[in-house]
Amino acid sequence: MSETADPVPAQPDPERARGIRSYVLRRSHFSTAQRDAYERLMPIYGIPFTAQPLDFTHVFGRAAPRVLEIGFGMGETTAEIAAAYPHIDYLGVEVHTPGVGALLKRIESQGLRNIRVIEFDAQAVVRHQIPDGSLTGIHVFFPDPWPKARHHKRRLLQPQFVTNLVAKLLAGGYLHFATDWPEYAEQMNEVLEATAGLSSVRPAGGAINAAYGADGAPTRPETKFERRGVALGHPIADLIRYRVDGPR
Repeated sequence: MSETADPVPAQPDPERARGIRSYVLRRSHFSTAQRDAYERLMPIYGIPFTAQPLDFTHVFGRAAPRVLEIGFGMGETTAEIAAAYPHIDYLGVEVHTPGVGALLKRIESQGLRNIRVIEFDAQAVVRHQIPDGSLTGIHVFFPDPWPKARHHKRRLLQPQFVTNLVAKLLAGGYLHFATDWPEYAEQMNEVLEATAGLSSVRPAGGAINAAYGADGAPTRPETKFERRGVALGHPIADLIRYRVDGPR
């Protein structure tokens, strides 16, 4: 398969142009297959960024539980989860075009109909496009740990952003974060513990039970970044919290 190093650039985010970004748009290979999937399928499964809240029932063509995944990488985990839970709709947000193309390719090859994609800065998407009280769950798996102390301000899961995420959950909805950096896991835990409206105890009712059943729980398949971390001897931390108030 031929490859090139000139991916289609992600759309610029004017609101973040002067701020601190949690990501860097690195040049990476954009394979012929990824490019083809991107060009053909983004008009079908892609959602343009706008400053208006989404109508999820219109976007997916049905009323169903909804899960947001921030930073899906190459989409392997997203596709596996969506295939396992066809009754749940998944919105993936990613800024790296090759990863978007890779997920679109998986959507087509696996015949998935419950995934939509936004190629944009997740902070702007959450702030503008996700209605409050609209989500069953939010996944953030292995975000960039920015290990150098001077770069910690670039980490995605800062107090204000987590507060914004909680506002998007239904009562009984969940946040699921994962990392292989112990120090980042400690910071995540500190932020979660300080965020109002969250509990580490799964509620008896609410959105998560409506989506997965009283005894069910969303699974997290092993990711490429997790395998890399394990190979390096890094411990894996999964942090899950539930919204204890909010709309039902």
